[in-house]
Amino acid sequence: MVFMGDRATLLETGRFVQRHAGNAADEIIEAAGAAVDAAVDTTADQETEAETEARHRLAAEKGDAASMSVLGALLLRRGDLDGAEPYLRGATGQGDRAAANNLGVLLHQRGYPDEAAGWWRVAAVAGSAPAAHALGRHHRERGDEPAAEYWLRQAAEQGHALGAYALADLLEHRSDVGAERWLRAAAEQGHREAAYRLALALERRASGPAARGPHAYDTGTGTGTSTGLRAVRPASAGPEHRDAAGKTKPAAAADGLAEAEQWFRQAAARGHRRAALHLGAILEKRGDLKEAGRWYLTSAKDGEARAACALGFLLRDAGDEESAAVWWLRAAQDGDGNAANALGALHAARGEQQTAERWYRAAMDAGDVNGAYNLGLLCAAQERTAQAEQWYRRAAYAGHREAANALAVLLLQAGDANGAEPWFSKAAEAGSVDAAFNLGILYAGRDDDRTALTWYERAAAAGHTEAALQVGIAHLRDGDEQAAERHLRCAAGGGSPEAAYRLATVLDARRPAPGPPVLGAPREEKSECEEWYERAAQQGHRRAQVRVGMLAAARGDVAEAARWYREAAEAGSRNGAFNLGLLLAREGAEREAALWWTRAAHAGHGRAALRLALLAARRGELTEGRRWCDRAVELGPAEVAERAARLSEALHQELTA
Repeated sequence: MVFMGDRATLLETGRFVQRHAGNAADEIIEAAGAAVDAAVDTTADQETEAETEARHRLAAEKGDAASMSVLGALLLRRGDLDGAEPYLRGATGQGDRAAANNLGVLLHQRGYPDEAAGWWRVAAVAGSAPAAHALGRHHRERGDEPAAEYWLRQAAEQGHALGAYALADLLEHRSDVGAERWLRAAAEQGHREAAYRLALALERRASGPAARGPHAYDTGTGTGTSTGLRAVRPASAGPEHRDAAGKTKPAAAADGLAEAEQWFRQAAARGHRRAALHLGAILEKRGDLKEAGRWYLTSAKDGEARAACALGFLLRDAGDEESAAVWWLRAAQDGDGNAANALGALHAARGEQQTAERWYRAAMDAGDVNGAYNLGLLCAAQERTAQAEQWYRRAAYAGHREAANALAVLLLQAGDANGAEPWFSKAAEAGSVDAAFNLGILYAGRDDDRTALTWYERAAAAGHTEAALQVGIAHLRDGDEQAAERHLRCAAGGGSPEAAYRLATVLDARRPAPGPPVLGAPREEKSECEEWYERAAQQGHRRAQVRVGMLAAARGDVAEAARWYREAAEAGSRNGAFNLGLLLAREGAEREAALWWTRAAHAGHGRAALRLALLAARRGELTEGRRWCDRAVELGPAEVAERAARLSEALHQELTA
């Protein structure tokens, strides 16, 4: 649903439009008589408006053209068209160009644009820049662009800010490169819209055409069950290229962005709410959150819904969720879909599913496709699969790539691999890294390793951790150790414990065999492979925990070895349980060692079963010993099975002796 303002708001909007039209007329009105006033009466600065009007009215009645012009301008600004017209016509008849311009304004307001243009032409030919500007706009409204450009250029070249801005707007409409020059000229004279548009042009040029603008805020709307989606990571910057001036492009871009920020700041300081929004976004990206918040607040108070939404995210990140909700509500009621999504996520996190759904629908009605996607997530979290599929489809058909991926996951989970594939492909081609990874899984499941690797490589290139792991494993399988190491480092750096473990094994295999210990030799620093083993172990990787324990034991650090063996064993590692048993047995804790060996043997560890057989034999429990021997023969490996068979035969002979 779309939130509309009440009648009072609409009336206020109407008054704003009227005021805006009045302000536009005020900018065209030319009061050239002010300079005459200053020369005639140095006390004029101390006069009230009424006294000034009375003085000029007295002089005008005596036929003074300058006073008639000024009095006509005063009355025109006040909106007294009937009172202003005779004075303006009288001054115009005596050749006053400001009066001719203002008479044109008056006639335009009365609804006589052609007659107004005639007087503007008279004033413009006499050198009036405001009249040239008004005449140029008149011709543009009529569709006569050549005439419009001629007169607007006349105004702009006389230093008229409005003329320069209107000329820039005309040239920009025609994609003329000269537009920026006149935007800059108007901006330098304090024209806030020109400053804003100049800043936009500079920002676009510095950032490139594909850059996201500062209004493209991330929604942060995910809720419900996860489908394993990850944010896309930015690609690494390519090699620098130098421009004609010899600067590197990144440096030139930085200069352009810095200048753009200055113009955004100038426009924002003059009350331009969208410039304040842009400036807030720039400052937020830089990390200057306090100042960013001030500009967002300024823009939001002026009615910019996107600024209210951005301010809400800033407050949420600062921990003030209640204030964030207030600004999101204000923005959502003004039709901002992003804010409606944020409110939906807020209520979903609180377990208020119905309210969350209402806001997601509001976001969707506001044209934000994330609303449909989030409705899909919400339904999926409630196991309303059919409805989730419906909303995912709606968002996916609208081009939402993660919705397409989520829809494909849903179809795949339902056993419809053929239906899932085109949606994965659509999402991947649109840039979804997770969809590319999922396509890799799909093709790997069909034993099409070559195609799977292609998609894994595509996802890995965009920073997908699990995809990089799969590429690394594929290269290891093919014997390309260098390529494998490169991808495993990426995956391990991205937080994959399996990648960290596999990288450690690659590095471990390159280490020279350790020599015999030397008495009094300094303790060696941990190698890189040990550091990767430890990183994987700290993330709960059981094989890494066992390996770290073995390395600690080799260094003589029994306590550290026991800690890692125990952690692995308690997590279900049979090797960890076996090694912990060996360590405890050496320390004399044979009873506890037997407990861990029993756990390992039950999990399928042949050596642990053989150890238990030996323990039972030493205790004279021959039948128990034979039972463990049989288990060891069954589990292997061959060497263990052979020893267990010999021991079993010896125990049998002892039993039958």
